[in-house]
Amino acid sequence: MNLRLALAQAAIVAIAAFLAGCAAVPLAPRDPQPFDLLGRALVTYSGGAVTANVRWEHGPGQDEIWLMTPTGQTLAHIVDSPEGAVLTRADQQQYRAGSVEALTRQGLGWPLPLALLQYWIRGNPAPGSAAADVQRDAGQRLTGLTQNGWRVSIGYNPPEAEHAGLVRRVDLNDGGNEIRFVVDTWRVSGRP
Repeated sequence: MNLRLALAQAAIVAIAAFLAGCAAVPLAPRDPQPFDLLGRALVTYSGGAVTANVRWEHGPGQDEIWLMTPTGQTLAHIVDSPEGAVLTRADQQQYRAGSVEALTRQGLGWPLPLALLQYWIRGNPAPGSAAADVQRDAGQRLTGLTQNGWRVSIGYNPPEAEHAGLVRRVDLNDGGNEIRFVVDTWRVSGRP
């Protein structure tokens, strides 16, 4: 009986270690192309709805995202780096996780698929996983796909806009959560 118990405990530890390792594996490699944007996000999830201004600095080494009120007060600050993801809320409570998706689910109540969104926000499917239902416009720009359980719709700035041809809007839906990103300004890298 003791041998069975020891084997069962070892199996539980091995499964837990495997699942913990899977949670820390990113869904896609980090995009080496840096970008910096200002925009807005509307999130509808089972716990309610959130509207926030967004500042997103993406670099080859890390991502930093600020979710802010319309008056500029920080609601949450997210840092994703090779060491893991950290979310600091306005009340200074910190959350840590292996991925931003797990982190935001824990700290905000909804998942932000940052590993994939870093590609979608630039009009590309994320590498490392199959994309289905891929749709493109007449210019062959990506306008929609389904990837890793998310249905994604992408809209672009018109030719006469300041950021002509760049992504203007990304709508995400995983069946339980809806996230809409609207990019107001594409900027060169710098601090807020």
